Amino acid sequence: MEKVYNKLVRDKIPDICRANGEEPFVRGLTDEEYWEYLLKKDVEELEEVRTAESLEDRKKELADKLELIRAMAEFSGFGLEEIIEEADRKKQKNGGFEKRLLLEKVIK
Repeated sequence: MEKVYNKLVRDKIPDICRANGEEPFVRGLTDEEYWEYLLKKDVEELEEVRTAESLEDRKKELADKLELIRAMAEFSGFGLEEIIEEADRKKQKNGGFEKRLLLEKVIK
């Protein structure tokens, strides 16, 4: 039985498929394709975080999202540490989300 995925997967997934007696068909992506599939994977991972049924599942999905952010950063020429430093600068300037504020409107 054939199942079509057409999605970005982690590097060891083809080996895992083979170990399960399956035959994976994979190809390398161009830079342009890779970026587009990273963006698609980001949407997929966000949905998995949103629909996680337990805190343990949410933790695992957030870990997947972090790995995706690492890949996006590296593709863009940054290390994950640089992204974290930038996030810290933005938090210092604009704050974080600890207060759980919802901006409903602003009147000029």
